[in-house]
Amino acid sequence: QVQLVESGGGSVQAGGSLRLSCAASPITYSSLSRWGWFRQAPGKEREGVASIGTAGSTTYTDSVKGRFTISLDNAKKILYLQMERLKPEDTAMYYCAANPGWARYSLFERDFGYWGQGTQVTVSS
Repeated sequence: QVQLVESGGGSVQAGGSLRLSCAASPITYSSLSRWGWFRQAPGKEREGVASIGTAGSTTYTDSVKGRFTISLDNAKKILYLQMERLKPEDTAMYYCAANPGWARYSLFERDFGYWGQGTQVTVSS
């Protein structure tokens, strides 16, 4: 059973930055080839934020393009989400997700089989 553990959330003022991390255990990283970050704000549905697929292709939801960057550290087997110029509307619980098998990126929940517990990001104005 793969477990994903997020870290790096917190409170920040608008315009600030945060970096989220997601570590998989046991380290079966090589079998997880589609990764994603999702978020859910109070009263809203969970939405895909960023995703990275096999060969490193990436995609982002429109609202974060140019501000967020998803990346994989192959040596440390950790997924990151670098968030810049944060806005109050970025406030949400952020979840890491992963799926095995060769696959392209995806922002759809149905394409991910493993999920973390989430880390809270709060952006104040």
